[in-house]
Amino acid sequence: MRISRRTFLKGLGGGIASAGLVESPEAKQDLPDSAVSTKIKDARVTTSICPFCAVGCGLIAHTINGRLVNVEGDPENPINKGALCSKGQAVFEVVTSERRLKKMLYRAPGADGWEEKDLEWGIKALAQRIKTTRDDSFIKNSEDGTTVNRTEAIASIGAASLNNEECYLITKLTRALGIVYLEHQARL
Repeated sequence: MRISRRTFLKGLGGGIASAGLVESPEAKQDLPDSAVSTKIKDARVTTSICPFCAVGCGLIAHTINGRLVNVEGDPENPINKGALCSKGQAVFEVVTSERRLKKMLYRAPGADGWEEKDLEWGIKALAQRIKTTRDDSFIKNSEDGTTVNRTEAIASIGAASLNNEECYLITKLTRALGIVYLEHQARL
């Protein structure tokens, strides 16, 4: 009897699939206590949402004495069902990395280095620069006399980590300021 390549591959695939359904004897053995992870043994468990995009994947964070020790996907979350993408898997490093910035850095125009500034100073400086730019570039009427009340010197760029409510508030703020250039990477 002659077997074609297609018949051979079908049989091979069926055999591999059926072998995967059979439970191995090693799987029936109970794991010793030493195999249980000690990383999260006495940890406080908190559910959260991944901060990277607006999909809403669930996370389980384990903390000991307020310090993050482990992050994993939440199997009870209906969106990701315990799985995490590469960005979601990086949440642990975002929190624990030595390279994470914890203070505001400011580089003055023409300066060759960064200096630490207080967050309150940064918020006030940013608000003042937005107001100054808006006041200097505000267009009340177009050339034909139509009221437009806009500024073309400021743009708003959103990110996929923003949810619908945050996007709504940013849009309301930018429209109130007269900003017409709104862009968002997740608008498709």
